[in-house]
Amino acid sequence: MGSRCLFCFADGFKGQRFKWARANNRSGAVLALEAASLLGDRVTKLYLYEPPFIINDSRKPVPADYVQQLNSLTEAGKRSEAVEYFVSEALGIPDEFIGYMKADPSWNKMKDLSHTLAYDGLIMGTTQSGKPLPTNRWVVNAPTLIMTGENSEPLFHDAAQALVKLLPKAAIHTLGGQDHSAVITAPEVLAKTVVDFEL
Repeated sequence: MGSRCLFCFADGFKGQRFKWARANNRSGAVLALEAASLLGDRVTKLYLYEPPFIINDSRKPVPADYVQQLNSLTEAGKRSEAVEYFVSEALGIPDEFIGYMKADPSWNKMKDLSHTLAYDGLIMGTTQSGKPLPTNRWVVNAPTLIMTGENSEPLFHDAAQALVKLLPKAAIHTLGGQDHSAVITAPEVLAKTVVDFEL
């Protein structure tokens, strides 16, 4: 699922230089950081929206055996249970709301993709463990804009503050009136920020 979260703009012929943007939720931020680390100077700018890192007690961390549990559920054919485990443990959705989610037609689509949820967990690695971010995982020298929504949960603001300390050319920009759903509800706001903001 994470591979859909990443897109690039070619800057020059033959895609020799890139501006990477994390355009969706979950592991897309990590994929963008990994790409920028691997491509080095070929990445000219990096844009991230609310990396969902859990680096303190602002939210319950994802269990250490999270990926193993997801795999066990999907291998047993318990696709709905796997999705429920994902939204509960990884997304932090309270139990009282999960029933409403199951009643939505999108739940069946999530069930069909439930075998990919473990990939997302593998990409996220230890970034949702409640511990500080690894200091040597990403070497990104490109100017980086980390966007957050004004009304988002504290964990997203804490994650942005932690990440900006690790990247030498990073800055945080808060989008007024937005929350974590802005990638769906206000994509034009994010797009304008990416276009207008100079790093």
